[in-house]
Amino acid sequence: MKIYAHRGASIDFPEMTMRAYKGAVDAGADGFECDVRITKDKQLLLWHDADMKRIASYSGRIAEMNYLEIKRHYPEAILLEDLLELARDHKKELAIETKHPVPSGSLVEKKVMDLISEEIPLAPVTIMSFSWLAVENIRKINPQQNTVALLEDRFNSLMRRYTSAHFLGPSVELLRRKLELTHEHRKLFVWTVDDADDMRFCLDNGVEVLITNNPSFARRTLGYN
Repeated sequence: MKIYAHRGASIDFPEMTMRAYKGAVDAGADGFECDVRITKDKQLLLWHDADMKRIASYSGRIAEMNYLEIKRHYPEAILLEDLLELARDHKKELAIETKHPVPSGSLVEKKVMDLISEEIPLAPVTIMSFSWLAVENIRKINPQQNTVALLEDRFNSLMRRYTSAHFLGPSVELLRRKLELTHEHRKLFVWTVDDADDMRFCLDNGVEVLITNNPSFARRTLGYN
């Protein structure tokens, strides 16, 4: 089972900053997980929320701000291309979640795919989304691109039935309730797994990728060190 650092080693560092991802390298993570949004000037920003309130105590919305303006309010903000370079240098896998709904619609998937094709990472890249349409758009651009259909509690059955994604992405809580997911013919990317019992549960049930805020603890818990 591979261990991916959720927004970097975010137990110890501010999420989706270069410090968090370098911390994940030091922790021995197999890969990085990140969220991507498009700025007003069409940059691929690593950012989870639609606005800056939680992270920077500023009300500005990412889709309405230029990258340099975002950097003024939060100097540690980085772009996807920065993370791709780090992942390539350290041969780390990468799981990219495209966020929806957004004003730019499917442009985020197109720009992510363009960047990946330009940069040609050394290790595998997987693209994830809770949006059925986002996953289908990726498959239209490149049917060989690995994709994960992230599962919400309410609509997981519909997503599982109709998605063309290669892999499924349940939360660890959903997986515990619906263990039958382990019997489907698709590998599982499970999030966000920070509890030791949950980590061992994932290992025992054939999970492909465990996504955690604490990759060093996961390695110790699973006996990887």
